[in-house]
Amino acid sequence: MTGLVLVRHAKSDWGDDSLDDHDRPLGSRGLRDAPVMAARLRDSGFRVDAILSSTALRARTTAAYFAAALGLEVQEQERLYGAPASQLLRAAAESGVPSVMVVAHDPGMSVLAGQLSGEIAHMPTCAVATFTWEVDDWDVATAVDPDSWTFDAPR
Repeated sequence: MTGLVLVRHAKSDWGDDSLDDHDRPLGSRGLRDAPVMAARLRDSGFRVDAILSSTALRARTTAAYFAAALGLEVQEQERLYGAPASQLLRAAAESGVPSVMVVAHDPGMSVLAGQLSGEIAHMPTCAVATFTWEVDDWDVATAVDPDSWTFDAPR
């Protein structure tokens, strides 16, 4: 089985205009939502073998909550910052593990979730979408529709 979890970073703090976009931290809502969504994914039983995250602070912090809940390390990848859907999926396929989580940004996350599900129109902050294929090969999985998918959001 091949699995993919897409997590859009939790809500960031827009309060400090002097910060570069890459350096924006999570806001209070993001700090509240990230551990809740991480626990929901853990409790769902969906298996994750690796977590890939954008290098942006808000994505790294979100990923850290999921890593703590799942007992995994976070692998930061600069190419995930602002990445389009195709690059997000390619990073997952190149991860070398059967089931991977990608924590990144919109619009790439919403586009990819929509392409894979045929239904998800938007990934709000800290939304979690899971996709599974009944094959053990990322090359096959990336070429066909998933066999199942789920969607969860903090609100």
